[in-house]
Amino acid sequence: MSERVLVTGGGGYIGSVLVPTLLADGYEVTVLDTFKAGGTELADCCRYPTFRPIRGDARDGRLLDELVPSHDIIIPLAALVGAPLCKEDAVGATTLNRDAVRDLVARSRPDQRIVIPTTNSGYGIGEAGVFCTEETPMRPISLYGTTKVEAETAVLERGNGVSLRLATVFGMSPRMRLDLLVNDFTYRAVTDRAVIVFEGHFKRNYIHVRDVVKGFLHAIRNFDAMRANAYNLGLSDANLSMIELCQRIQKHLPGFVYVEAPIGEDPDKRNYIVSNEKLERTGWKPDWSIDDGIAELIRGYAMLRNSRFANV
Repeated sequence: MSERVLVTGGGGYIGSVLVPTLLADGYEVTVLDTFKAGGTELADCCRYPTFRPIRGDARDGRLLDELVPSHDIIIPLAALVGAPLCKEDAVGATTLNRDAVRDLVARSRPDQRIVIPTTNSGYGIGEAGVFCTEETPMRPISLYGTTKVEAETAVLERGNGVSLRLATVFGMSPRMRLDLLVNDFTYRAVTDRAVIVFEGHFKRNYIHVRDVVKGFLHAIRNFDAMRANAYNLGLSDANLSMIELCQRIQKHLPGFVYVEAPIGEDPDKRNYIVSNEKLERTGWKPDWSIDDGIAELIRGYAMLRNSRFANV
């Protein structure tokens, strides 16, 4: 009998890549999502009799009481993602990003496995030249980072969970987002051919959405060895400043112009470099480079021409 996976928020940017991958890999998958975008991102999944979509909210206790007991693995993707969106809706961010995960933990049995995506936003502002590891103290500087760190704590304290601290995700997805940094800058390069950068020396780590999915599958398959731990999930060769990212994009689109503003601030003050060695030691490795992702996005943006693919 195949294992049963409950994915909250499975119709989103990551979920719309993860869910079909799980189904193709032989898992039975239930998706709990509001499906508020009203799109067809998971339409192809309907060919699988092992796919069960449920329209509902991940904060609905009655739905959780019904769904949680019958699943072997729980992946809580439902969240308000990104500092701007969480600032705009502080109540929603707190109840969905943190409280809904605590409710899942409270309803789960000790034998049920939880794999949660968190964020390396929790590192906040790192020390210059010093890699953030899983032992680095978490110092989030946004409500988004704070709620995700608190959700991670709830899962890891339970004992039978794994946390994947995601770098800034990029790449094409059926439920596309244009507000993620690589996706955003590449879109501007394709459509506007220019971008103004504020505080371009700020550094981030990056990871392709399909490598995020690969990380989830790796955690499920190696759960016993990885349990009760957090792992940074990113590209070890892509701790890039915003200016360095622009330079990478310019190699693909020579007509792209970027200008660093002499005044003004980046509203997202995160600035850190990250080590992904702990996850790599378990045997995980990425398939997608930052350049592969930029080339993919350029192809994708030949088809996309509106701003509905953003969280804010």
